Formats: sequence, structure tokens, C-alpha cells
Amino acid sequence: MTTQNDTAEADRALKTKHRAMWAQGDYPSLAAEVIPGLGATLVEACGVGPGQRVLDVGAGSGNAAIPAALAGADVVASDLTPELFEAGRRAAEQRGARLTWQEGDAEALPFGDGEFDTVLSCVGVMFAPHHQRAADELVRVCRPGGTIGLLSWTPQGFIGRMFATMKPYAPPPPPGAQPPPLWGDEDHVRALLGDRVTDLRAERRTVRIERFDTPETFRDYFKERYGPTIAVYKNLADAPERAAALDRDLADLARDAGLGTGPDGTALEWEYLLCTARRAG
Repeated sequence: MTTQNDTAEADRALKTKHRAMWAQGDYPSLAAEVIPGLGATLVEACGVGPGQRVLDVGAGSGNAAIPAALAGADVVASDLTPELFEAGRRAAEQRGARLTWQEGDAEALPFGDGEFDTVLSCVGVMFAPHHQRAADELVRVCRPGGTIGLLSWTPQGFIGRMFATMKPYAPPPPPGAQPPPLWGDEDHVRALLGDRVTDLRAERRTVRIERFDTPETFRDYFKERYGPTIAVYKNLADAPERAAALDRDLADLARDAGLGTGPDGTALEWEYLLCTARRAG
């Protein structure tokens, strides 16, 4: 029989695993080199400005937190993986942004009820394994009338398809864990937030990626820098034939998306869902 202590211990082990996954590779450089503008896009959509108290959940190295601070807000950047903060601090200093960095689990945020005017997450909270817990926390720490803003990769878009490509090569997810790209499905987000928010607006957009010139360049870049991809390859350490198959599948994914082929062969279009809502009450 599974006890409450067993469940808590399993959850702690899962979070330790997640923290280690994002600490490996070099996510800060990937965010800065491949998707540098996404955080600012979310900040603008949320109407962040001077005098606001803002929380960035799953902030990583500050892709959204730094633009929010530059907009004049009082910002806290929170992440399960504080190893990412050093790169964020350097980037903030270089850009003249002042903000607070605080370790925190998106499913159990270390902040008070209604503490923030705006709670946002740019491809961050979507990686918390238990979606409803994370959504409950986003709502809890946002003040009534405040803004919740989310930018997430869609299941149908390139990154969603990349996770689907890697899934057969990864170990089975733990019980209760949900796929990250579900946060890019409007119906899923509406169900998570429910009637605790009003004025929910959702828009699918794309970001143009011109960082890679061949499918293999894309694959090798993610193998070296992106924690989830690194973790899947580590799972295949004793299965070189399966690792080679994943090599082919990831390159084929990029090739099928047009990378390396056709007149526009150095660009990829990555789809995301941009959501904003008001906390009810």
C-alpha cells in the first residue's frame, strides 16, 4: 500500500531528477542564442510596467524576468534549478537589470497568496510534471485582478513534435506526470485555470529560428545543450543502435520541417501558444 510519505518521497526524487536534467548542458546559451525574443514577447503581452510586482515561474536564466525588470517592474525570477541563475545574473548585469533570484518549485511556490500583480512563465512552467498543481500555484500567488501570462510550445509545433520524437527512446514517465506540450493546447490551459480566471485570451504564434543550417547541426546543438535531449541520450548509453536511430529521427524531424531543403532551408518556424488571463475575485 502506498502511503503519503511514499508519495512525498517519490515527488522529491522526481524534482531532484528534474533539477539535474536542467542543470546539465547549457540551457542559458540556448535561450540566448535561439529564442532570445520570446521572453520580451510575453512581457509585452502581459502589459508589464513600472511599479508592478512580477513573478517569473520556471525563469531559467531570465529570458522573461530580465525584460520585465527592464520594463520597470519589481521582479522575482524563480526556478527549480538555481544552477541556471549565475548565467542569468551575468546577463542581467550586462543589460542593467535589477531583480531577485529565488529557488522555487512551480508546484509549491515559496510565496504568499496574492503576492504578485503579474505571474508569468515563458516555456518554463510547462515542464512541471503535475500540471494542475502548477496551475493552482500560478493562480494562488497572483492577486485578484492581476495578470497570468503563459508562453508554451504547442503539441503540433516543432518542439512538441521533437518531444514526441524523443518519447519512444525515453524511460516511461512517472505516474501522474503529463507531457509538457499540453500547456500549448488552449483547451488544456482553460481546464487547468478554470473559473478562477477571466478574460483568457489565447493566440498561436510562431518564432522564426535561423540558428541552424543543416538538420544535423540542429540535432547536435540540442544533444549538447538541451537538458531533456541530453537525458534521453543518457538513457540510451548502453544501446548504441537506438541512439543512432534517435540521431536519424531528430535529423529527419528538422529535415521534414524544411531545414536544409528548399529555398528557405536555413529557417524553422516553431509554434507556441501565448495566453493571458486575469485572476478572478
